[in-house]
Amino acid sequence: MGKRKKPLPKKTSQMMFLYFGIVLVGIALFNLFNNQPETKYVPYSQFEEMGQSCQLEKVQITADKIVLYPVGYDEETGNDLTYYTYPIPDQNLAAKLEEWNIPVYEGMIERGASMLDIVLTWVVPIGIFYLIWRFLMKGMLNKRAGVMNFQKTEDKLVADRDTGVTFSDVAGQEEAKESLQEIVKYLHDPNKFTAIGARLPKGALLVGPPGTGKTLLAKAVAGEAKVPFFSMSGSEFVQMFVGVGAARVRDLFKQAQEKSPCIVFIDEIDAIGKKRDTNMSSNDEREQTLNQLLSEMDGFDSKKAVVILAATNRPEILDAALLRPGRFDRRVIVDKPDLKGRIAILEVHAKKIKMEDNINLTDVARATPGATGADLANIINEAALLAVKHGYEKVRQDDLEVAVDVIIAGEVKKDRILSDHEKRSVAYHEIGHALMAVKLPNANPVHKITIVPRTRGALGFTMQLPTEEKYLVTLEEMQDQIAVMLGGRAAEEIVFGQVSTGAANDIERATETARRMITLYGMSERFDMMALETLSDVYLEGSTIRHTSPETQAIIDEETLHIIRTQHKRARDILKQNIKALSRAAEFLMDKETITGEEFAGILASE
Repeated sequence: MGKRKKPLPKKTSQMMFLYFGIVLVGIALFNLFNNQPETKYVPYSQFEEMGQSCQLEKVQITADKIVLYPVGYDEETGNDLTYYTYPIPDQNLAAKLEEWNIPVYEGMIERGASMLDIVLTWVVPIGIFYLIWRFLMKGMLNKRAGVMNFQKTEDKLVADRDTGVTFSDVAGQEEAKESLQEIVKYLHDPNKFTAIGARLPKGALLVGPPGTGKTLLAKAVAGEAKVPFFSMSGSEFVQMFVGVGAARVRDLFKQAQEKSPCIVFIDEIDAIGKKRDTNMSSNDEREQTLNQLLSEMDGFDSKKAVVILAATNRPEILDAALLRPGRFDRRVIVDKPDLKGRIAILEVHAKKIKMEDNINLTDVARATPGATGADLANIINEAALLAVKHGYEKVRQDDLEVAVDVIIAGEVKKDRILSDHEKRSVAYHEIGHALMAVKLPNANPVHKITIVPRTRGALGFTMQLPTEEKYLVTLEEMQDQIAVMLGGRAAEEIVFGQVSTGAANDIERATETARRMITLYGMSERFDMMALETLSDVYLEGSTIRHTSPETQAIIDEETLHIIRTQHKRARDILKQNIKALSRAAEFLMDKETITGEEFAGILASE
């Protein structure tokens, strides 16, 4: 028994019918125009012969030709053959026609249309207009469908109620995990909280720099509580049409209550939660979305265990109504990890990688102060890639150290060949930094010195590692930091009598440190403890906002210059007193290109 043929889709059949209709119209037009008389050219002399022999019934004279209608021509059907010729200067033409008794007409010639004319004049334009019409209609229908169906969100409900992440996968954020444990307990047993009359927590705001693990923590809460996990970004709510975002918020909370207990996670909530104002340029769509979010947080059934988690790295721009109690009840700080936290994060990621037994993750953690969890994960992965690149089956300690250098300064730039003079200048520059770090009491110890160019623009660098985690920095420590930064330029000036562009980054960091000493930290005798600037976007390492007059700003510039000049002179004096150690260490560095802190200390001890 044969298979039944599937009927063509309705859209396809309509298209075929339309094209078939266009072809029929073209054929009909062709037949209509093809009924026009066929015209044949004859010479002017033959025209005269036909006139003399009474073969012509009439003629039609136009500007460019003479049309000849033979005897017996049928005007109604127009199927007979006609002739034409081109006029020549003949003053006797009118007299000849009168003699031949042939009537004369004037006007445009009605000629037949060819098949090509019909196609170009009718079929092609109709086809083009139809395609344009289809394109416009399709776009309008899609937009209309988008507007009419905006209530459908793109939320992702984690399959099997499992995000695959628990608190054991999150390291270096012990305080944050402790703050979120209460939410886990509540999701496990909401009745335990309602029985005592406790108000159910509605939301928690995760605040911290990028890469610290805010999204990972939210997934871990859902994984620990074993509840569904809705995840959306704040930018997904803000659409072109006003009201779309609000509808998505309504639909999201409707789905959440149907799946309770569950967690709703809104990443980058600052996209919809910015402070509302009365500016004419305000975004109506974003404000309506925010208003709907506030309304849903106040109005959804408190008996259903739905907890809202949100993440941002710009809490200072969030609307006050979003942060009040009853909405986001608590703020959980997810900050950059300390030394202990970095070690724990490295250990978590190292479990997934094959490593040698003598790996020391503490040294890696010490070499990465200020690194986030994402940075540390990247270092472990980079070390694994390096091990594969060099043909090793396990990651070695050298791979980890190289990975740290790659993350900090970039890859080695092999095609950058320095001249002998440039190489000597870079060597003395870096030893200048290192020697100042050794001679100053409050500077961090030297870990590595290299003059190998890197892809991020550095021709070399000196790595210093702190012996312990510090959360307070004194005036003397900041002064020593500036002196170390300026030690490279000072060494070039003393040895070569030159200033070069190699100190650009050092000067920039020294100037910023000196300015913050005056404007933020109250370390200026002239201004005492007056706050002259404030930090903006703290978690994004943003710039400062000035609160000073132009006159005060000029004084701040003078004070900054004074600090830099003082520490520059101090660096020059120390290096001049240790010129032999500077030269010997620089020559050793030129030969080896990279030396460790222990090797550098050995060179200084031999003096």
